[in-house]
Amino acid sequence: MRTKIIASIIFCSIFLTSVSCQLKSDYNSVYDSLTYKGFTRTYLFHVPPGYANTKPTSLIIALHGGFGSAVNIENQSQLSIKSDEADFIVVYPEGVKVLGIRTWNAGGCCGAAESFNIDDVGFIDTLIEKLSTEYNIDQKRIFATGISNGGMMCYRLASDLANKIAAVAPVAATMVIKTTVNASLAVPIIHFHSFNDTNVPYTGGIGSGVSDHYNPPLDSVFNVWMNVNGCLKKDTIQNDQDYLHVKWSNCINNSEIHFYMTHDGGHSWPGGVKYLPGDEPSKVINANDLMWEFFQAHPMPNSTSAVDENNNKIPNKFQLFQNYPNPFNPVTEISWQLADGNHTTLKIYDLLGDEVAELVNNWMEAGTYKVTFNASSLSSGIYFYGLTAASNHEMRKMILVK
Repeated sequence: MRTKIIASIIFCSIFLTSVSCQLKSDYNSVYDSLTYKGFTRTYLFHVPPGYANTKPTSLIIALHGGFGSAVNIENQSQLSIKSDEADFIVVYPEGVKVLGIRTWNAGGCCGAAESFNIDDVGFIDTLIEKLSTEYNIDQKRIFATGISNGGMMCYRLASDLANKIAAVAPVAATMVIKTTVNASLAVPIIHFHSFNDTNVPYTGGIGSGVSDHYNPPLDSVFNVWMNVNGCLKKDTIQNDQDYLHVKWSNCINNSEIHFYMTHDGGHSWPGGVKYLPGDEPSKVINANDLMWEFFQAHPMPNSTSAVDENNNKIPNKFQLFQNYPNPFNPVTEISWQLADGNHTTLKIYDLLGDEVAELVNNWMEAGTYKVTFNASSLSSGIYFYGLTAASNHEMRKMILVK
């Protein structure tokens, strides 16, 4: 295991129009800046020694936590070391600094960035454009990760910048967006957490951190993205004394969701370096290795139709009609229209993504169909019905009220 490398922190004056000097860390990373909406926005970026301008290169955007900085997240995550090994560029943007504290406007948290409605999505978008003019960035392989408030910002980017961010890897975070997720494309997600995290508890609620904000429970976050990504299957891959690994699959454009929750560690970067006064990192998994493997397998899909993806539809294949009535008690009708003959399945899922009923599983000719769903044995609540025809999926929500 490589020892911790402490980056040198060099202070210089930062003005609204320019940065008077560039800062370098012991990872050979360099500070730079851009001006966006009246603010000088700073960032640290690291280019691996194997970079060649003739080859499109992946970009990982790594976002620090609240009260953090670019140097902090670089040290904590060790992503610059992984960058040198795997030949991707990594950039560490910094939130706007107010009273000595940097935070991100993740939609419902945190600090001055949220209070003053700082446009951090626009800043990240502009940063991507700037780096793309300076380096040969693979536009299908731009990814985002971050810890705590930075992980929350990952979910904000997945919702608001899905046309550029191919996949996200939040760490020790939750989603705090106050509005409806409106991703223009389905976004693959790999999320890392610990059962011991009291700052952002996986069960939700107000954590032990200084921000004193409410954290939505992770199961509700994954339920939202399961629906956004049109995932039809949930599997527990591993559940032992080391960690829990849950996977949602059969999703639009392979936009699967992976969730790792360790029994060791805490509010920290798995496999990384402890950040004082933070918790010890998990030793049973390495977030950098797992997320890089995940990112490599999930580039931006070739299809970039915002309307089709946002509605979880593949045109000219089938149409799933709104079930009637909705809400219902306890019987409702679901209908669909097939454009081509295909093997078709229709399944019902509960709010946790577990299958509760299979209504159809057979070859069907082109045409219009309907089926009655009797939920008399189920409890009141929100359910999802998912239709699959060949490799095409669509999922909708229905409410059972008894």
